[in-house]
Amino acid sequence: MAGQAQRNPSGGKATISLVRTSDRAAGVKRAIDLLRINPVKGKDVLLKPNFNTADPFPGSTHNDTLTNLILHLRSMGAKSITIGERSGPPATEDVLKEKGIYDLCRRLGVGLINFEELPSEAWVRIKPKQSHWINGFDVAKPVLDSECIVSTCCIKTHGYGGVFTLSLKLSVGFTRKRNMTELHSSFLNMRKMIAEINQAYTPSLILLDGIEAFVDGGPGKGTRKKGDVIIAGSDRIAIDAVGIAVLKELGSNKAIMNKRVFEQEQIARAADLCLGASRPEDIEIVTDDDDGERYAQRLRRILEQG
Repeated sequence: MAGQAQRNPSGGKATISLVRTSDRAAGVKRAIDLLRINPVKGKDVLLKPNFNTADPFPGSTHNDTLTNLILHLRSMGAKSITIGERSGPPATEDVLKEKGIYDLCRRLGVGLINFEELPSEAWVRIKPKQSHWINGFDVAKPVLDSECIVSTCCIKTHGYGGVFTLSLKLSVGFTRKRNMTELHSSFLNMRKMIAEINQAYTPSLILLDGIEAFVDGGPGKGTRKKGDVIIAGSDRIAIDAVGIAVLKELGSNKAIMNKRVFEQEQIARAADLCLGASRPEDIEIVTDDDDGERYAQRLRRILEQG
């Protein structure tokens, strides 16, 4: 089951793959294959995209990325694939329609769960021992029951208090929409509360599409820059740390540029909770060509310098 976050084994490194490309089909396959793992074979996969809104990529997951990820998971032997999402502020149904996800699911033969349409009994109240949530938060039962969770995120800043939206922030879409009142009104603790949601589950695989990024603004609209990178791994902190390094390399806003990567509140809180890598030395970036290795070296320096 994916229902409880696992602590990072002491002394182990988080392997993050990095591919320099603007080709989503090739990039998805290369990034996942570089990890040399297959956590989806024979599993019923719950796939979480970034559909907070239907804004064009990187405001939301690019449909080409989602399609190629589904096709590759199937080639890896996934027993079944079901997309699960809760959007907001817009209604999830409207976002899914505007993104063409109902048609995509029919065409590719994958399931779809709109968490916003789940009945009350399909939500579970999670009350972590270490939490800034007043009385915990609700998580969709299909998430807690899933044996294999795969997520795909974008690289973008967040102009409304989150600072950045990568893999840790993606977990907000697993919670009930009514929980957002507390989250959005807790400005001092918002970043910590985002990290704390991640105690509810452990992802098996994360794919980050950084072909373009929002380096300011976000999460729906912002200042775009070309990143031409696809990243994969299973450690949410490591994914986010490398994603922030990409933002720093591209040149981002003060909230990103003026703070060390592991001092960002989402990262620091997640590390305190032992949800993954806790320092740059815990991250190993692997590549498959000279261009990727040169870029990875730049990111490693940024991580080391903060």
